[in-house]
Amino acid sequence: MEQAVTELICERGPEQISIPAVAARAGVNPTSVYRRWGDVHQLLTWVAEGRLTSDSMPPDTGSLRGDLRTWAELVLEHISTPEGSASLRTVVNAVGDGEVRDRCLRRRMDQIDLIRSRARARGETPPDTEKVMDQVVAPLHFRVLFGIEPTDAARARALVDGLLATAPAVDGGPGE
Repeated sequence: MEQAVTELICERGPEQISIPAVAARAGVNPTSVYRRWGDVHQLLTWVAEGRLTSDSMPPDTGSLRGDLRTWAELVLEHISTPEGSASLRTVVNAVGDGEVRDRCLRRRMDQIDLIRSRARARGETPPDTEKVMDQVVAPLHFRVLFGIEPTDAARARALVDGLLATAPAVDGGPGE
């Protein structure tokens, strides 16, 4: 089902998707799709959430800077594909469904927390999760959503470098 939805989104855009079209592409009866998801909005949201929360664990490069740079490049690569940007738009448009948005945000924050934990274990002092979200994740997502160039690996690395150059570090202690 996910593949059928993804293909149709890339071909037509999310606003042109219908349950009968998805069912035909997937080779199933539309009633099966309605029974499982209820409506096209729920189906699109399910696919979008799956895409935005499925990326792998952040790589361990051996340094905070390397981990954040590599991870930011991977996040950008993931959301910049036609499928990724369509998924991002679908989740943004699902503003009434705070649970979906919260799960997608939680996934990003969990990835950042893992990078921060690794850095602390190496004796590095990482910036807090909110700073990474505000200064790296948000600008990447914003640039993809609005098609602002350049949105490439160099931009992702520059955002990380700017964060690490200006953000006061925290010790990772209680209250964080």
